[in-house]
Amino acid sequence: MNIIILGAGRVGESVAESLVSEQNDITVVDTDPVRLRALEERLDLRGVVGNAIQPSVLKLAGANDADMLIACAAADETNLVVCKVAHDVFNVPNTIARLRSPEFVEGDPLLGPLGFGVNHVICPEESVMRYVHKLIEYPEALQVMDFADGRVSLVAVRATAGGLLVGHTVHEIKDLFPLADMRVVALYRQDTEVRDLKANRILAGDEVFVLAATEHIRDVLTAIHRKDRPVERLMIAGGGKVGLRLARSMVGKCQVKLLEQDPKRCEYLASQLPSDTLVLQGDGADEGLLEEENVGDMDLFISLTSDDEDNIMAGNLAKRLGCKRVVALINRRAYAEMIEGGPIDIGISPAQVSIGTLLAHVRQGDVAEVHSLRRGAAEALEIVAHGDAKSSKVIGKRIDQIDWPHGVTVAALVRHFDKSVVIGQTDDWTAITRHGEVIIAHHDTVIEADDHVIVFCTRKKLVKKVEKLFQVGFHFF
Repeated sequence: MNIIILGAGRVGESVAESLVSEQNDITVVDTDPVRLRALEERLDLRGVVGNAIQPSVLKLAGANDADMLIACAAADETNLVVCKVAHDVFNVPNTIARLRSPEFVEGDPLLGPLGFGVNHVICPEESVMRYVHKLIEYPEALQVMDFADGRVSLVAVRATAGGLLVGHTVHEIKDLFPLADMRVVALYRQDTEVRDLKANRILAGDEVFVLAATEHIRDVLTAIHRKDRPVERLMIAGGGKVGLRLARSMVGKCQVKLLEQDPKRCEYLASQLPSDTLVLQGDGADEGLLEEENVGDMDLFISLTSDDEDNIMAGNLAKRLGCKRVVALINRRAYAEMIEGGPIDIGISPAQVSIGTLLAHVRQGDVAEVHSLRRGAAEALEIVAHGDAKSSKVIGKRIDQIDWPHGVTVAALVRHFDKSVVIGQTDDWTAITRHGEVIIAHHDTVIEADDHVIVFCTRKKLVKKVEKLFQVGFHFF
């Protein structure tokens, strides 16, 4: 696929790095020649220096033959105009814009063919906010990913001494959860994948990926950690776009303290949030301020400033002062890998969090959802099985009859995606329903047409092989 990326900043660089590894032809456009040269030396791509608003620059970047344009510049207006030029002048079939403003949402007629010509919108700030929100909802998890419009969840948990997982093999775990059908899809030990899940017993400190129907996830996490401690007191350092979005989303759900250094920004935050959200002017890395505001009594401290060093310092201070759980926003990948698992429990990379939204548009076939895992090394995707037994390599076959690449695990299926299914009762008269039947995959599970199949790939290079398995043959047409 020929892809043009506008912007060689952190988001553009992360996008380029992810897509280059999948044998795409990538051209990056930026006004900074030094930054482009550094990218060209590190990655197999072509750099074009210039302002992509100008048609001549886009033409030089290969817009006439481009399959996709991804606009990741810092300014929304630049990304909108570039998509407009790519769509109207060069007929680029797929345009994606990074837009920070909440005024622009996917499907808005203003973004359509008669407007700015934007096919899809990505918003890293919104993606990070939703990501953190899940960590607040499930405080014992390291990562929470939704599939099938929230019907299924994949969670990463740390096995702890005294917890239910430690000392058991993956195949013994099913007996520990008789009331909740779930599946362990991967196990990592000291950042290395454990491939023989039958022989290896889970040790304290291992990172375990567990998938189950969303309504069972809380019970699974509670059993694993032998506790269910909701977040009731939250402190956020940094009142930028992500901090404000997060504080708004937590209104009425827990007590929130929001720290921000800029006095004018504090005034704006106070005007945008209800009176029970406490907005404080100050530095999240100020030890005296954290002590004064009783950070040790907080259930969760999250540092969301634009400065990695400040976030690391604030997170370390919060944990040293007694905060139970600490999360920090880390832009530099090297920093994120270095700090996670120490005093800071979770390091969040905005680029890696938002890359999944983008990958869903890049993947071949009918891919409905993508989540990048293990800082881009692994991937989980939801792919729809189309065709019939004649045209498809997977439909009508049991899972153990399909030639899956080593390192690929079929975790679950969602069948009858739009059909209402009863999943419980509140009383004799009231049923609890949801759309779609969640089937945890086993060796004898048969894939049917239109199933949403959730697949875990321990290595990203396996994704292309999975996509090929789901391709529909000519008999389908």
